Amino acid sequence: MNHLPPRRPSFARRCARGFTLIEIMIVVVIVGVLSAIAIPLYGDYVLRGRIPDATSNLSALAVKMEQAFQDNRSYYKPTTTNCAVDGSTVTSNSFDFSCKATSDTAYVFTAKGKNTMAAFTYSIDQSGVKKTVAVKTGWTAGTNCWTTNKGGC
Repeated sequence: MNHLPPRRPSFARRCARGFTLIEIMIVVVIVGVLSAIAIPLYGDYVLRGRIPDATSNLSALAVKMEQAFQDNRSYYKPTTTNCAVDGSTVTSNSFDFSCKATSDTAYVFTAKGKNTMAAFTYSIDQSGVKKTVAVKTGWTAGTNCWTTNKGGC
């Protein structure tokens, strides 16, 4: 007869158990929930990061137009856009810029989105009035401001 106590598994054997199915399922659920929240937020963050491309260039074009007005006493120039400053000279991956001068004393610069920013359009006029003409579905367009986030101005 053997009176020895039963052998306990060695240390290496006890540590090599691995993960249980429940533990793996919990990790998968946590990763899924975080992904469902983080991916849409990241997309909006990227959109918001491209908006200053439009607003800063519109502001710079407005300053150039005011300088042209000081030199010539007119915003109007007989060209295809009738503007003393051509907005199409601005290069951007996210926006196309244009200008329309309706008289010697009135103009509107417009930044129309392209590619992923196609839903966005911003403008500024001779009085410095900033308008959000169009925004992505789910965003709120401000009235006399440039919308830079979902909630408006």
